[in-house]
Order: sequence, then C-alpha cells, then structure tokens
Amino acid sequence: METIFLNLPEEKSAFYRWATVLAMVTVFYNIFEGLISVYLGVEGGTVSLFGFGVDSFVEVVSGIGIWHMVWRMRRNGNENPDSFEKTALKVTGTSFYILTAGLAITSVLNLYNGYKPRTTFWGIIVAAVSILSMWALIHYKEKAGKMFNSRALLADAACSKTCLYLSVILLVASVGYEVTGIGLVDSLGALGIAVFSFREGREAFEKAKGKSCSCGTGCNKSSG
Repeated sequence: METIFLNLPEEKSAFYRWATVLAMVTVFYNIFEGLISVYLGVEGGTVSLFGFGVDSFVEVVSGIGIWHMVWRMRRNGNENPDSFEKTALKVTGTSFYILTAGLAITSVLNLYNGYKPRTTFWGIIVAAVSILSMWALIHYKEKAGKMFNSRALLADAACSKTCLYLSVILLVASVGYEVTGIGLVDSLGALGIAVFSFREGREAFEKAKGKSCSCGTGCNKSSG
C-alpha cells in the first residue's frame, strides 16, 4: 500500500479512519445482502439471485482481509501482507472457484431441463439497491484513495466495481425473465456471475502469491 500523508499525524489518522469505516461498511453490507439474496433466491427458485448472494458472502471474507490490513498498518505501519491476509485471499479464491463450478453446473442442468424460476421480481429489487449502494461505496473509496494517494483503497474501489457489474447482470437477467418468461435468461445471468467469480478467484490467488492486482485489470509482480 503506497500512501502519502501531507500532514502527520492528522492526515494519517484521517486515512485510517476513512479506510476502517469503508471496510466495515463493505463487510456488513455484504453480509446483509448475502442473507437476503440467498433467502429470496431459494424462495423464487432463481439461480442468478442465489449465486449473487453467495458471491456477497465470499466478498465478506475479502472485506475482512482489507479490514485486517488497515488494522495491521495502523499498529505497525508494515505494508507487506501477513499470513492472515494471505490465508484470507486463498480462502476467497477457493470459494470463488467453488461458486463458479456450482453456478456453471446448475445453469447447464437448468438449461437442459428447461427449468424456469417461480419469480425474479426480488432479483430486480436486490439488484437496484445493490447498484445504488455499490455506486456510493465506489465513490467514497475513490475519493479517499485519491485524497491520500492510496493504491490499496483505489484497488478496493476497483473490486467494488466488479460487484457493481454483477448487480447489473442480475438486474438484466431478472428483468429479462419477468418480461419474457424464458428460463434461459436466468441461467445465462447465473453463468455471467460465474465468469466474474472465476476472475475474482484467480486474482485472489495471484494476490496471495505477492502480485499486485486491481480487479479486472490484470496482475503484476509486486515491487516489494
């Protein structure tokens, strides 16, 4: 994490306050979103909403890793990831791969069997709320990242953009099914979420290996 403070200790204190609050909001929001999405996904029989909810739970693990990173830096200023953060990244990556496989298999089976959800109405509601929430989180993460020249916060904002893209996929799939009644739409939405989950899993493992990654923009060897 490269962070420049203009006026120590005021700037440093402000940075940690911003980073901690944003990490906490991300974690607790994803827990709430995951619970609601999984429950409504099961009730409505929509695999895209269910997969979206499971993805939110995986994001909780990633958010806890960011939270721990901020706490560690506040205590000792060490910028290198410790064993907890590397383990969190490996757990996150494994979870994303499992989610990818589960969604892909379920979607293919649903397509083969001509399965149709009971309703995707709640997917529309959840996606709309998520888009607004992610937009706000991205705005404040980018604001704080630019204010303190923090690559870590800007990278976290990029990861939140991935969550925003997932919300858009869910919205399109949910609206598409409600309009057409074609089960294929929900399955394609789930496959879209699976693709992004695979990419997130790959990037989590690359970060655990010490590479610098910004969600969706590739990875490079860390200079540290």
